[in-house]
Amino acid sequence: MADGELMSGCLLEAGFELVDSSEEADVLIYNTCAVKTPTENRAVEILKQAGKMTGKRLLVTGCLPLINPERLRDHVRSDAVLGPNVGSDIVEAVRKVVNARSHDRLSLDGAAKPRLLLPRKAVNPVVSIVPVAQGCLGTCSYCCVVFARGRLRSYSMDEVIKRVKMDLGSGASEVWLTGQDMAAYGRDIGVNLTDLMNEVCQLEGDYVVRVGMMTPNMTLDILHDLIEAFDNEHVFKFVHLPAQSGDDQVLRRMNRLYSVNQFKSIVEAFRDAFPRTTVATDIICGFPGETDEDFTRSLSLIEEVRPDVVNISKFFPRPRTAAEKLIPKIAPAEVSDRSRRMTSLVKGICLTKNRTWLDWEGRILIDERGKQAGTFIGRNFAYKPIVVKGNSESLLGTFVNVRVTKAFQTYLEADITD
Repeated sequence: MADGELMSGCLLEAGFELVDSSEEADVLIYNTCAVKTPTENRAVEILKQAGKMTGKRLLVTGCLPLINPERLRDHVRSDAVLGPNVGSDIVEAVRKVVNARSHDRLSLDGAAKPRLLLPRKAVNPVVSIVPVAQGCLGTCSYCCVVFARGRLRSYSMDEVIKRVKMDLGSGASEVWLTGQDMAAYGRDIGVNLTDLMNEVCQLEGDYVVRVGMMTPNMTLDILHDLIEAFDNEHVFKFVHLPAQSGDDQVLRRMNRLYSVNQFKSIVEAFRDAFPRTTVATDIICGFPGETDEDFTRSLSLIEEVRPDVVNISKFFPRPRTAAEKLIPKIAPAEVSDRSRRMTSLVKGICLTKNRTWLDWEGRILIDERGKQAGTFIGRNFAYKPIVVKGNSESLLGTFVNVRVTKAFQTYLEADITD
């Protein structure tokens, strides 16, 4: 999303017009993801249809061109292909396709790092999305994102602070600090995530910061200072720590550099400091060699930790990854069955956890419109999504007091009490 906002901002500044539909456009730009096989499949199908539209120039950017360039070349008709981290280069790319001077690959540099202070067209004016780094330090055996995003390249704290100040000055009230692994931030430039959080939280204004995904192994050695940094009114009490498996042997095959007990110790430390912390995690079902006993340990981990959010993924081998060659492979029907079992467990836990918020009263930040007319979504201190009714667009970006009246699996409902 951050990459798209920068590209849109650069194109607007260069005099191009952004339109609301593909029918109105002269140039179609698709910013692709290919982290998982189903995601890649959806992207390719969309691109195939876009390539059939007459009179349109098609430009493909994002991670797909570097993760699976062969599939893109063989199945998609495009006028130009770029990698991720395009930044201001998108302007010259569009000019070339408009003038029919481009053919195929313009820039596939996965190690690029666009300037953070480029013009930005926000998807949501309430939310400032700030990438603090490109790439990561991980070597996960199943991950293909490293082929597109490369190794860790952190932005300086000064750049990040300037970007956040600019966005707060433009009306944002919610800041998403984001990256492939937030806990790795700064290790290539001599600082760390806690240093950055402390600087961001010194800025003036009424705003709240959400910290993105942190790998457990990178979190361990900064845990004490990290919890101190989270103990600030400007920080959502929300942590995204991917477990991926409840079995240590599976974690080793994944090349995840932590144990199940270490993962649990981080969750426990955050909950000791902030009892109502929202914990989000990820689980992969059907990794090569995962026995039913191994998977049962994943179920047991989720039952014990009881996260508020669990992102469940079926294992799919990704191109050129070490896991692509691992055996024994799990039969697709068994992978689907494990995914269903995990989903059933998670649904019950999430609903039970959300019911503990019934009758809670407090302040939320209204940060987006709801799906139904006359509704808005806000976030409380634990980043819980809370739906409220309201007819005024002026609610967006404001803080209101509410009382929670209903609980569902993925969200809460509340009445505004102001």
